[in-house]
Amino acid sequence: MPINKALPINLSSRQERLLQQIVRGTTNPYRLIRRAKLVLAASSGESNSGISRRLELDREQVRLWRERWREASEQLAALEEQEVTDKDLMSSIEQILCDRPRLGTNKFFSTEQVIQIVAIACESPDKSGKPISHWSPRELAAEAVQRGIVPKISPRSVGRFLKRSHSPTPSSSLLVKR
Repeated sequence: MPINKALPINLSSRQERLLQQIVRGTTNPYRLIRRAKLVLAASSGESNSGISRRLELDREQVRLWRERWREASEQLAALEEQEVTDKDLMSSIEQILCDRPRLGTNKFFSTEQVIQIVAIACESPDKSGKPISHWSPRELAAEAVQRGIVPKISPRSVGRFLKRSHSPTPSSSLLVKR
């Protein structure tokens, strides 16, 4: 079975100098330094396996970052032809070596909505005409929907909001009566 050889990375002297700056930087994040080292090693002709062993990375990570750099090499070359400043080129290099945004859900509830739900938890259930002695996450979720604060919400989400705010649901109102 033939062994697939990793495609080489060609760096300009300017790119190499900026990557060396990243590696020597004392305040740079460790991930950024390791990825800069990876690209420098790949440009010197080192194999993915060798880079993986030396930098203590998974071979797939080495392959991934080598490929990302290769994909961005034309963009970097174009920037150098435009004679951008070292600062701008460094910014582009750091952006290439940063993690891409991960998939996941967007923030579903705004801060204002969470505050309003926690405020309901601080009210007496009697005020809302509920025949209960204290709020449960289920009743709070139903009340938030009824008041039009949110179109829908699970009791679990309400429970997380309350846990995060460190405010237990009181059995009586927290407001001072005059």
